[in-house]
Amino acid sequence: MSDIHPNVVRVTAAAKERGLEISTRRFPEGTKTAADAAAAIGVTVGQIVKSLVFGVDNEIVMALVSGSNQLDEKKLALAAGGAKCARVDADAVREATGYPIGGVPPLGLATQLRIFIDPDLMQYDEVWAAAGTWNDVFAVSPRELATATAGVVVDLRR
Repeated sequence: MSDIHPNVVRVTAAAKERGLEISTRRFPEGTKTAADAAAAIGVTVGQIVKSLVFGVDNEIVMALVSGSNQLDEKKLALAAGGAKCARVDADAVREATGYPIGGVPPLGLATQLRIFIDPDLMQYDEVWAAAGTWNDVFAVSPRELATATAGVVVDLRR
């Protein structure tokens, strides 16, 4: 199927390696924001997984945050055992993850990142995450996502 973006193929393969069978969905109008994604998919904003990449001291980490929440950078720094937390630029995001901002998935990353998960995602039976592009997403149970990413569930909400 040549119409499947190579990034989506990579995410699907990474999921399979971790025992997850995912099915991706494409939304040509895009799912760049949590609100866009929720509207396109037909779910609540809280069910959208925002994959946020930050620098904590000298380490790049990822926070998987519910679409209805804002990340508290101090809480992320604390969870990662660091002192300072700051956004990284688009080039650093692409280098660390292999994906563009707006399409960063929680799986199939270019480098191994420590992942921290917003506990508010755990209340849902199903959450939706980016599948490597602005237009592609996949559904997964938050527990399976936590297991597959080896993510630490910790309070990150501002």
